[in-house]
Order: sequence, then structure tokens, then C-alpha cells
Amino acid sequence: MQQVFIDNSPVDGVITITGQDAHHLIRVVRLKNGEKIRVSCSDGSNYICQVNGPSGDDLIVDVIEEVPSTELNNRIYLFQAIPKGDRIETIIEKCVELGVYEIIPVQMKNCIVKLDEKKKKNKLARYQAIAESAAKQSKRSIIPSIHEIMDFKQAYEYACDLDVILLPYECKNGMKDTFDVLASLKKGQSIGVFIGPEGGFDPSEIELVKDRAKLISLGGRILRTDTAAICSLSMLMLKCEEM
Repeated sequence: MQQVFIDNSPVDGVITITGQDAHHLIRVVRLKNGEKIRVSCSDGSNYICQVNGPSGDDLIVDVIEEVPSTELNNRIYLFQAIPKGDRIETIIEKCVELGVYEIIPVQMKNCIVKLDEKKKKNKLARYQAIAESAAKQSKRSIIPSIHEIMDFKQAYEYACDLDVILLPYECKNGMKDTFDVLASLKKGQSIGVFIGPEGGFDPSEIELVKDRAKLISLGGRILRTDTAAICSLSMLMLKCEEM
């Protein structure tokens, strides 16, 4: 079943899909009258709809039923150190599938990749397109946003507005604190997760956040940055689903 995100809401049980989404569904997917699609509106409502045919360049669909949101009970913000290669694309795709609310790429001290301003803009557009594709595939109710790239200090200041900040740290021994932190999370809390680069967090970065962030462990093995992000989101997804 195709998924589409729109800004407008149903009017008398009818939704009009416009723009590139309409073109894609009509000309590329070639949806036929009577086929069903899932529509998520900007007001947070979600519907199963039946295609009623094109109207010029637009696609008209009839609402069959309203369905529940697929979003987690908590908003999770991923502060991801920029990795080398295309690992960031995998991180975005998988973490969107797992329920992340926003991803903030962070230029940390030990990041190997250094992006200039032009590359940052080009990358951001591609990252957002990957997030949208993953949101459609996983039937999200929103498209998670990819924030502009920040340095570590900017990212920490941004995270300070959240209810909880978690930082998986390779120097943290034992899983007790991890289990305790997960058990203490409450429904509706906003949660920030900082994932370090291939070279690990710089000591000055840990010093900056230690009084506010909860340092946790992801186990006795050293994980790649993309694995650490997916592991952290998986743990939080399971916890948020049960609340």
C-alpha cells in the first residue's frame, strides 16, 4: 500500500493529493480506481483511502477509515556524529524506520569527515529525501526532519531543552545504568541520544555534557557508529512502545 504525506485535511470525506505526489501516483505507480493508499495529514490524522481517479493533475481519494498514528509515545532526537562514507545514509534510513523524531548531524572533534558549507547544504537535501523515503516505506505518520549540521557545543545547547539526554560511551562499564535509565523513562518525555564518531568522543566533549547527560553502555563490545545508532534507537523504540 502506497503512503503519502499531505498538508491539507479531508473535506467531506475526500482528500485531494497534489504536486509531485499526485504525479508519482498517477503517472509512475499508475494507481487504478478502487485501489487503497494510506494518507497522513499535517494535523496528525491518518487515513486509509480509496482512489477515486485523477482530476487534472491532482489525485482524488475517498476516506474509508481513520487509523491510529504509528508514532512513538516519546520524541527521540538523534545527535549523530558525521561518519565517513555513506554510513550516515544507512543511519537515517534505519533510525527513521525505528521511530526517530529528528536527526541532527554533528561535526565532532574526532570526525574524520570535514564538510564545507556548500557540501553541507547538498548533503542536507539528500538526507531529507532519504528520511522521506524511509518514512513512506515504514508507514510513519510524520516525516522526521534532518536538522542543519551543528558542532558539538551547538548540539549540546540544543539538547538541553529536552527532558533526557543519553550518551552511549565506550568507557562506561556494565549495563546496570543502562537498564536503570531505560526503566526511568516516562511517556511523553523528549529524549536526546548522542552517538560518537569512529574515533570516539573527545574528552572535552564528555566533560561538557557529564553534568546533564546520562552516560550509558551498549555492552562490552565496541560498536561502529552506525551500529551504535541503530542499537540505541532499537532499545528506545521497545521501551517507548510499552509505555
